[in-house]
Amino acid sequence: MTPLIAIAAEAADQKSAEVTDWAGRLGWVAGLLLFIAFVYWLMRQGWKWRGSLQSDLPELPTAPETAGTATLTLSGRYHGSTTAGQWLDRIVAHGLGTRSRVELTLTDAGLAVVRPGANDFFVPAEALREARLDKGIAGKVLAEGGLLIVTWTHGGTLLDSGFRSDRAAEHTAWVEAINSMTTTTEGIAR
Repeated sequence: MTPLIAIAAEAADQKSAEVTDWAGRLGWVAGLLLFIAFVYWLMRQGWKWRGSLQSDLPELPTAPETAGTATLTLSGRYHGSTTAGQWLDRIVAHGLGTRSRVELTLTDAGLAVVRPGANDFFVPAEALREARLDKGIAGKVLAEGGLLIVTWTHGGTLLDSGFRSDRAAEHTAWVEAINSMTTTTEGIAR
């Protein structure tokens, strides 16, 4: 027998290995899906736990019937609220941790925060402390000065709320307007 015929005969006798072990593969996929569901459940439990820790915060105030005339308006994004000065300590109680679109209106009475799909709230002028431009708040980091941060008090807790306008050039006017409101009302007991 010639070597070429011997090699061909040997190749014909060999069978290829099974390409896919379907039972093993399905087991791994099911295990991975269970792991992802478990991690999602843990994240949800952590969010609920954080909300229960912050349950001492009172309900959010709503806008009064007569809020006055609008000084400034802004449309953009609400990125969340944190404990003032601690940009990673997110507040989730009463929906303050829910990101959403936002329509802000600054009046003599305070700051109206209208959020489609989330709880609206109102920050009375007496509760406003300051406004500044910053680069980040829990879950969102931008270039320096990319976020409008409004510091306000709610239920004895000082909060920072982060907003980003659709037109970032508006941020400076908002900082000036809110800070001028807080300096003119400084004589009022807070």
